[in-house]
Amino acid sequence: MHKIVEGIETDYTDNGEGPFVFLLHGWGSNKELFAPISALLSTKYRVIAPDLPGFGKTMEPPDTWDLGNYVDFVIRFIESFGPERVILLGHSFGGRILIKMASRASYPFTIDRMIFTGCAGIMPKRSAGYYLRTRLYKLGRTFLGCAPVKKLFPGALPNLQKKMGSSDYAAASPVMRSVFVRVVNEDLAPLLSKIQEEVLLIWGENDTATPLADGIQMERKIPDAGLAKIAGAGHYAWLDQPYIFASILKSYLKID
Repeated sequence: MHKIVEGIETDYTDNGEGPFVFLLHGWGSNKELFAPISALLSTKYRVIAPDLPGFGKTMEPPDTWDLGNYVDFVIRFIESFGPERVILLGHSFGGRILIKMASRASYPFTIDRMIFTGCAGIMPKRSAGYYLRTRLYKLGRTFLGCAPVKKLFPGALPNLQKKMGSSDYAAASPVMRSVFVRVVNEDLAPLLSKIQEEVLLIWGENDTATPLADGIQMERKIPDAGLAKIAGAGHYAWLDQPYIFASILKSYLKID
């Protein structure tokens, strides 16, 4: 299914009947990875999962969006279905959007509760080596971006960006690379205490993308939060340990 939201043709899935649940995927991912969660929840809920702008089958943003733009988009997307009350689940980047959304004073629907799994948003501690590497990258980018050098060595700058950037950055289009830089450099830790909704945190103990320490910090800072840890699971806990993840959701959302 698809609809136009904020001028962007948006692809999404819509399964089941009942109270609304919206699923927001992570960076570089898409709605399809939520298929097991959607199948479980749709036995009791109406479950809607969009491809966020720039991912899956949804158009890229028209320019370099920041996290606030994604929040605006998600609010308009949810609002277009006309729900009075919703449950929201976000993975990684999707969770990052929800943290930013929940810190706002109001939105045109009531959030009953939120579920974060492998949620992003807390800036990692940086080593001296990281700052040196970043400084060298910026110097190299400036030099290789000069017109004469760029003309002589047209592939040098793209090669440097692929070598020095993260895998998510390297795999992104030029527009989405700019979006990525704006999004990941916003530290959301100060917003956690502003979340008034009930939050369930589900975390893989072996998550290396968003380490368990982030989940522990979120549980401590969000006023009404609980943390469920899953042994033997990584960043995609519902795929690594599907039975345990499903059991947690069924218990929390009272699914028979």
